[in-house]
Amino acid sequence: MESARVVVIGGGNMGAAVLYHLAKEGWTDIVLVEKAELTSGATWHAAGLVSRMTPGHALGTCHDYAVDLYKTIEAETGQGVSWHNCGSLRVGATGDHRDWLLHTRDAVLARGQECHWLSPAEITELNPIYDTSHIIGGIYTPDDGHVDPSGTCQAMAKGARMRGARVMRRNRVTDVQQLPSGEWKVSTEQGDIVCEHVVNAGGYHARQIGAFSGLDLPIVPMQHHYVVTDTVPDFETMGHEIPVTRDDYFTGYLRREQGGALIGLYDTHDALAKWREGCPWDSENELFEPDYDRITPWLERCFERYPSLMNLGIKRIVNGAITYTPDGHPLVGPAPGLKNYWLACGATVGIAWGPGLGRALAQWMVHGTADISMRGFDPRRFGPWVDEEHAYQRCRENYMTRLSLPYPQLQYETCRNIRISGAHERTKALGAVYEDAGGWERPRVYGKDWNGAEPKAWRRGPSWEAAVAEARAVHEGVGLGDFTAFSKFEITGPEAEAYLKRLCANRMPRNTGGTCLTLLLNEQGTIEGEATIARLGENRFWFVTGGPSERRIWDWITLHQRGSEDVTVRNLSDDWGILTIAGPKAREVLATQTSDQLDNAAFGWLKAREITVAGIPLIAMRMSFSGELAWELHAPNTQLGTLWDALWEAGQPHGITPFGSKALEMMRMEKAYRGGHELANDASPVHTDQMRFVKLDKDFVGRDALARRAESGETSVIAYLEVEVTDSDVLGGEAVFYNGTRAGSVSSGGFGPNTGRSLAFAFLRPEAAQPGTTLEISLFGELHRATVLAEPVLDPQNLRLRDAAQS
Repeated sequence: MESARVVVIGGGNMGAAVLYHLAKEGWTDIVLVEKAELTSGATWHAAGLVSRMTPGHALGTCHDYAVDLYKTIEAETGQGVSWHNCGSLRVGATGDHRDWLLHTRDAVLARGQECHWLSPAEITELNPIYDTSHIIGGIYTPDDGHVDPSGTCQAMAKGARMRGARVMRRNRVTDVQQLPSGEWKVSTEQGDIVCEHVVNAGGYHARQIGAFSGLDLPIVPMQHHYVVTDTVPDFETMGHEIPVTRDDYFTGYLRREQGGALIGLYDTHDALAKWREGCPWDSENELFEPDYDRITPWLERCFERYPSLMNLGIKRIVNGAITYTPDGHPLVGPAPGLKNYWLACGATVGIAWGPGLGRALAQWMVHGTADISMRGFDPRRFGPWVDEEHAYQRCRENYMTRLSLPYPQLQYETCRNIRISGAHERTKALGAVYEDAGGWERPRVYGKDWNGAEPKAWRRGPSWEAAVAEARAVHEGVGLGDFTAFSKFEITGPEAEAYLKRLCANRMPRNTGGTCLTLLLNEQGTIEGEATIARLGENRFWFVTGGPSERRIWDWITLHQRGSEDVTVRNLSDDWGILTIAGPKAREVLATQTSDQLDNAAFGWLKAREITVAGIPLIAMRMSFSGELAWELHAPNTQLGTLWDALWEAGQPHGITPFGSKALEMMRMEKAYRGGHELANDASPVHTDQMRFVKLDKDFVGRDALARRAESGETSVIAYLEVEVTDSDVLGGEAVFYNGTRAGSVSSGGFGPNTGRSLAFAFLRPEAAQPGTTLEISLFGELHRATVLAEPVLDPQNLRLRDAAQS
């Protein structure tokens, strides 16, 4: 029986990238096992596109790294990758297209990369065979290109071998089981390998490989065509290679492939999945028969944009499979519920994603966290409600909308109503438009005339107006919101307090009825999550965290539990719902439905009580992200509708208004509360200015690393900004400039409905984050003045939360 520190299963670009970067991190007792030859799954037939033209910091950083690596790895390893530095174009035909493309440009600039808005005439200079008469312009990233996919995979595998890693080909994995010691036994056709860590980079077979260990991974291979034409005469006389050009009109892309044109096409009407029952183990370098009927409409549209190609012959049609996940992002990180089992699969564009995500996963495995936020890729973002049918429907939808405009309000249409609040029918009757939050249907904004669909816009529009009205109604009177989409864990037992003390950076409440906001840190002192914890008894705690974080935080707290501890942890997320009643009249309304005392003396700010409301025993917590006098009412989900009815009726004399997450997001910006975009694993409490929620005089996970960070300081810190705008607000990811040079990027932002100020959070160089500093933010391609604020724009002394005016 062999042994290794790590076994990587799968020899595509993702597996090779993990192997290569683990070796670069110094872990060399590692082996990659491939059932056939390297690249013989999806990698070999990929179009090889690599672009910096990606919004968002984390995924964009991965794309940037891939470009940089492919430029240099040939010199390092001697393995050719055929890097073509031709650049990329993406064109737009409408104002909404322009806003999205300029938002993408802002994000590329925020990462320190080059990106330009071009006119149709400038696009013609770069791509003379493209008809620009139907577009208004586009963005151009000159430092992009395409590679030979097989070459990139071979180069990373060779680079890993040069550092001591091993590659085993023609050796199928037949089982993966965890031993009583905690090690993993990977069974292969050539024998067993015992290892400390296993990485599933199985590509088409990742779901089947995961099933060996009890995992049900939401991965579906989707069929995708690209066409290669005969020689394009214009290419021979052009003098340069055209940029890879993406156009939503034909839902595809075009680049040069030797003398011809390679045209990638996405079917937006009836995409086909492959191997729903599992990819055959003997599948190798497999392609499928071309489906001419499926691609012809999009090919015809392509020829409208490229009329000189219409009469050329087609040399080759490639119809191969690409792995998809329900949200289009890869599965990279810990497998749910399993220690030292890692995933690097579900990658739709493994050529562009592989190097950066392979590096991030290697950092995570070796150091306990990655340099970029992994929230969007963490496999535990999907809960057990994502079954095989759910995965199939969402993956199809994701494929068919991949080149659609990703409006900020865009929601998936398939597989809805999976997790339903007990108050759902009430909010639906009031015109709620819902968003998917951890599988829950969460009211986002209320609009009775919208037929359940939020109007789409990049700038302020009808849903913005509706959310502003909701927030102002809360501020001036009273609002009722359904915020069931949180995760709720009950932690009990004689050692519950000691257990939580060890996991959490803050102290636990000393007395029954006390609460605390705490951060969960990893060994590097960065943020794994946040939670509100209420002490309901001597040995009973109520632990609340975000709905989309449920599986990830559940893993974190249960896998850190010691077997000898007398602690019981229960996940009650589906069993309990949450209503929030907020506003200066909240006490008046709530008091009509309970005999329990609600005055400050009996029920102060940041306290929790078990009370009865409308005859329903529940947990009431006096807190809210709204910044107003408020109670969160945690009640059995089966009784949430009854609770809503009672409060809604009691609130009628006070003009009670329903409010959703969009209004709450606006209100949290006025209070300068950090949100999920700020509290991620690439930031520490020092970054986010949250050391007040940390007690360094006690021991907890990550304490020593955080103490070092606090002493040395961070290279970037959070800043709270007011932005001078008229018809739009930041969306997140925009570049921030200080004295004309890039200083950082926006993490989140929005409009302050009660102060009329547009606000943002940004991570900046410390010298640019001082209160009063004048900055500029690139928003939809234009620079806007911004000022660093010293305190929240609304109620900085928390008088409204404390209800200080109450006698």
